[in-house]
Amino acid sequence: MKFKKRLYLYLFLLVVVIAAMMALHNRLSGPGKLPTTPRDYKEIMASGELNVVTDYNSIGYYVSGDSTQGFQLEMMEALEKEWGIKVNLFLENSLDENLEGLLYHRYDLVARNIPVNTQLKDNFSFTDPLVLNKQVLVQRKAAYNDSIEPVRQQLQLAKRTIYVAKDSPAILRLKNLSHEIGDTIFIKEDPLYEEEQLVMMVAAGDIDFTVCDERVARHLSRTLPEIDVETDISFTQLESWAVRRNSPILLDSLNSWLGRFKNTRKFKSIHDRYL
Repeated sequence: MKFKKRLYLYLFLLVVVIAAMMALHNRLSGPGKLPTTPRDYKEIMASGELNVVTDYNSIGYYVSGDSTQGFQLEMMEALEKEWGIKVNLFLENSLDENLEGLLYHRYDLVARNIPVNTQLKDNFSFTDPLVLNKQVLVQRKAAYNDSIEPVRQQLQLAKRTIYVAKDSPAILRLKNLSHEIGDTIFIKEDPLYEEEQLVMMVAAGDIDFTVCDERVARHLSRTLPEIDVETDISFTQLESWAVRRNSPILLDSLNSWLGRFKNTRKFKSIHDRYL
């Protein structure tokens, strides 16, 4: 009898341990179900806080000396003043993680230049465009590359290796471009370095090619004379901020504010300073 009781106890403890391990695995391997509690404009204003994520680069948000600067930072400061709430600004360079954080309510707004495409529109809502942008190929000028002339035709990218940051928005474009030219473009995702660091690696001769937003690339070319940024990879795209599909009032409120703010001297000053 004692043996049977002990056996049942061990089986019970085994089931408990297995259940605990499965629960821990699920928690570590994925965020689980989407939150059902809405967080639209009304809930945000009631909380007095707007959670915003942006990326760290030399235009959107960066540290200069002992101060922080950037287009997205100053836009958020203007929004904070207009709405009378606190903007909690988070930094995360991975667009995939930005959008996942938006879905799971870690953030209310992704405030970075997102190249809007059909796939993203199926899952997120986007504000009216803030800027026009495109993706360019970053390579070395002939004077810094053993007199080898820069690539000018997209067909010349066949069998070339292009380095991009992990989860970069450029990956989808490069895959489509590979289909367009009917040949393989080797895409290397770098898990360590971001867009600007890869541009610096091109300048240093560590890698031959990367892809970068044109505005960021031209900004970096002022201090990196080695790089060439004249070859387009994509057409000009409208770039916007992203919100959840179930935050229509927040989207409308942001568009209303952007429509007014973009006509002010303050916006022109911010735009001209960074873009």
